[in-house]
Amino acid sequence: MAEKILLKKYANRRLYDTEKSRYVTLTEVAERIRNGQQIEVIDANTKADVTAFILTQIVLEEAKNRNVLLPVPFLYMIIRYGDNVLVDFFENYLQQAIKSYLAYKSSMDDQFKKWLDMGMDFSEVAQKSLMKANPFQSVFEELSKEKKSAKKKPEK
Repeated sequence: MAEKILLKKYANRRLYDTEKSRYVTLTEVAERIRNGQQIEVIDANTKADVTAFILTQIVLEEAKNRNVLLPVPFLYMIIRYGDNVLVDFFENYLQQAIKSYLAYKSSMDDQFKKWLDMGMDFSEVAQKSLMKANPFQSVFEELSKEKKSAKKKPEK
């Protein structure tokens, strides 16, 4: 994986990309993360690491655009139990559950693609076999050839 990209967060909520020497939006940061890059965000004044805050902000902005992120009962649980139960859940279980889901999804996608490829191969083989098995195929081919040659002959 590529080196972490260092971003500086300023008090005006702007993010400065030190690699490209320009300000970037949360959308641009999200796109770079989707492309496999990692980021590190440092508060320009305090030098504190605010990466988790910025990543959370990206997730919340995208959820706001879609008007959904988590089910309402789950959000109530987050608020109700706060750090007590949820920190352990998020740190230990949620990440592993998502990784397992993605691995399973990938393997099912691969298997489905193999099934589709097998089906396509089967249909081509079946078509060729059926054409050879048709006892009238040669008759139809001859009629087709005769029609084509009749069309080519000039009228007298």
